[in-house]
Amino acid sequence: QSHIYQRSISEALSAISFVSFECHLLSTMKISLSVIVASLGAASAFAFNSGSSHQAVAKSFRTQKGAALAQPAFKNHFQTDDSSTALAATAAAASSDAIKTRGGGVGGIDVPLMFYFLFWYIGNYYYNITNKLALKAAGGSAGFPMTISALQLAVGAVYGIFLWLAPDAREKPTVTMDDIIKMLPVAFCFAGAHSASVFALSAGAVSFGQIVKAAEPAFAAVLSQFVYNKPVSKAKWLCLPVIIGGVILASVKELDFAVSALVSACIANLFAAFKGNENKKLMETEGLKDRMGSIGNQFALTTILGFFISLPFVFLREGNKMGEFITLFKTNPAISSNLIASGLWFYGYNELATMTLKKTGAVTQSVANTAKRVIVIVGVAIVLGESLDPIKLLGCGIGISGVLLYSIIDQLLAKKKEA
Repeated sequence: QSHIYQRSISEALSAISFVSFECHLLSTMKISLSVIVASLGAASAFAFNSGSSHQAVAKSFRTQKGAALAQPAFKNHFQTDDSSTALAATAAAASSDAIKTRGGGVGGIDVPLMFYFLFWYIGNYYYNITNKLALKAAGGSAGFPMTISALQLAVGAVYGIFLWLAPDAREKPTVTMDDIIKMLPVAFCFAGAHSASVFALSAGAVSFGQIVKAAEPAFAAVLSQFVYNKPVSKAKWLCLPVIIGGVILASVKELDFAVSALVSACIANLFAAFKGNENKKLMETEGLKDRMGSIGNQFALTTILGFFISLPFVFLREGNKMGEFITLFKTNPAISSNLIASGLWFYGYNELATMTLKKTGAVTQSVANTAKRVIVIVGVAIVLGESLDPIKLLGCGIGISGVLLYSIIDQLLAKKKEA
């Protein structure tokens, strides 16, 4: 029982670190409190992960505090203090390793899973902002979308390697070459989904990209049903149009059609659906999870492999103007700061998404993605000073309601049959 309490305390401290960081972004408060809280959360998380003594906890506190302050970020909500974005990524990684086991539920409610979804949404929200700003500063779809997408993976890869090297942070995986080969399909789908998504967002508005990507649950459901032989109930199938329709309604006032964005977003959906199912299958492979050591290690390895898989496509598409990008990166802070920040946000929220996949199916994760896009569309509108049309708010409500219905429909029908 004390073991469960320790895990709950660790989860709470890690969650508080995220909340303090969010408050900093919204109110531009001083960073000192965020540093303290985030460091405590990270230290507690690492202490739980390693099972070390109080001396090791203090050492982890100092290590994570110093590492967080050394990381770059963006300022003034789009370019905040350099330590802020690193704090979010540090807390995300710490939380991922602190809550590596099932459980932590209170009163039948899976509290850790709720936190996974919450911070997954927050991370994706800020990723969309910083990613769009970096793409716009680099010239949009005619600029360097493939380079930016690959470098975002590079930022995550560097951070993942840092956690392996930092004392008391994260144990290194002991995977074999055969394990790496088995991971290649997941890494390829991961890199493909990311690159196609970045290109879609560079070619059109964020709202349009989210509208098209709202169809991802349909892709995941079809693949689960007919390719991976994992049946989806008829009731849940009927929920998908409600969710997708809500997202479309929420974005209809901002529709910015672009053929390239449409095609790229559909390709991203296909890759994402395959990745979700392949990732679920990979994580259930006997012995592989033990050699990886943690879900965080699994995602770090996927990110590293995805980065190397992306490199040939970068040079094929944008290699002839790489010198121009290097100059822009050095001279334009809007590109460099937002690229680094988006890479850290991308790594953090995707690691949390990987953790949710451990407890849920691919279709459930895709449906949660749809609800997340409603929040992203509305949130971005607030940040950019756009109007919140009543139709958009109505669509948001319909989408969220559809997700709730999808989550409980099978249980409701089962209780009705029992009665």
